[in-house]
Amino acid sequence: MNIEHHPCFNPKACKTHGRVHLPVAPRCNIQCNFCDRKFDCVNETRPGVSSAILKPFQALEYLEQVMEAKKNISVVGIAGPGDPFANPDETLTTLELVHRAYPDMLLCLATNGLNLADYLDDIARLKVSHVSITVNAVDPKIGEKIYAWVRSGKKSLGPEKGAGLLLERQLAAVAGLKEKGIIVKVNTIVLPGINDHHVADIAKKMADLKVDLLNCMPYYPNPGSNFSYLLEPSKKAMAKIQAEAGTHIPQMMHCRRCRADAAGMLDEEPDVNLLINLKKCADIPQENKPPVTTGQRPYIAVATREGVLVNQHLGEAKQLTIYDMRSGKPEFVEQRIMPEPGGKDFRWHSMAEQLKDCRVILVNGIGDAPKKILTEKGFEILVLSGLIHEILDAVNKGRDMNHFLKRTPIRCTAECSGTGMGCM
Repeated sequence: MNIEHHPCFNPKACKTHGRVHLPVAPRCNIQCNFCDRKFDCVNETRPGVSSAILKPFQALEYLEQVMEAKKNISVVGIAGPGDPFANPDETLTTLELVHRAYPDMLLCLATNGLNLADYLDDIARLKVSHVSITVNAVDPKIGEKIYAWVRSGKKSLGPEKGAGLLLERQLAAVAGLKEKGIIVKVNTIVLPGINDHHVADIAKKMADLKVDLLNCMPYYPNPGSNFSYLLEPSKKAMAKIQAEAGTHIPQMMHCRRCRADAAGMLDEEPDVNLLINLKKCADIPQENKPPVTTGQRPYIAVATREGVLVNQHLGEAKQLTIYDMRSGKPEFVEQRIMPEPGGKDFRWHSMAEQLKDCRVILVNGIGDAPKKILTEKGFEILVLSGLIHEILDAVNKGRDMNHFLKRTPIRCTAECSGTGMGCM
């Protein structure tokens, strides 16, 4: 992994290295007055445009096709077409899949920052190296002219309160990212008559927060937006704004206002064949994923504390022991690290991907949510207690395992001196 190979953050790299944006985040948590998100528009090059929306497993399939077609991809990013953290499960699952399949790939996010702070630990764990945050005002009075509404949880806020909350969350997110050593770029959309006089103030504030780069992006006229009447700033006006902002913070001068499904180098036109492939990948149904047979899933995963007994609850397992059963007898493969606790159902979807070569998971206990998710993913979940090798042998030979089944304690209303394992 070479952080110098990010074409957006390093102007030298944009001539040699490409990027791909995986459009897995359709929902947005704010409504900008300059934004009109379109999904299938080949002729526009701007944020928010994508020819299709992918689910995480579809995104990984598409990425494999991009890597085959473009040999110089160094960055995988998620930039919408909504906001990554209005779609946290899809975003984090996709990043997890990409990180596992391509561990040396740079991972990047572009977000409005509203919900970012809640996921700082996940971002760091997945080794996301670069994050771009769009900050269009550091004065709520200006911000309320830019945003129609901001949604916090299930509550939508109007322009005044929404702009104030957004700014508060953005500043906290930038500070949190820098604390974790993540490279931060701030994008500012220059809106004539709205915030063009305010960009230098944004630059100064971002410099105070140790932001690495500022990208002043000229507004792209959007006929369906509330600001459809605005004209794109002239090159002369942009040059003056960038020069003033540049006295406070380094400027990105080679931005191409990338689509949410961009693939290749910054100066390349959209690849029609890849756009066709993108749409095809978006049509792959979950049940039509390549079938996995027992031969392709020869392993059994075991939750164990010491490597002798099946004696650990899946929720407590930081790693699972993997055994190969193809020879007819258990053969140790490896200790496989599992996703850290947190992230709700994302953890179990990620675990399923990490165990896709396993057909059975042996545990001493499991919650309803992970059991449902993993079962739907095609795993056989066995809640057992006993010696690993005896259980594996019984599983492999299809023998009766009633004596291994973990018994659920039954509360007894009578006083007794039993073991607490229920009445016999």
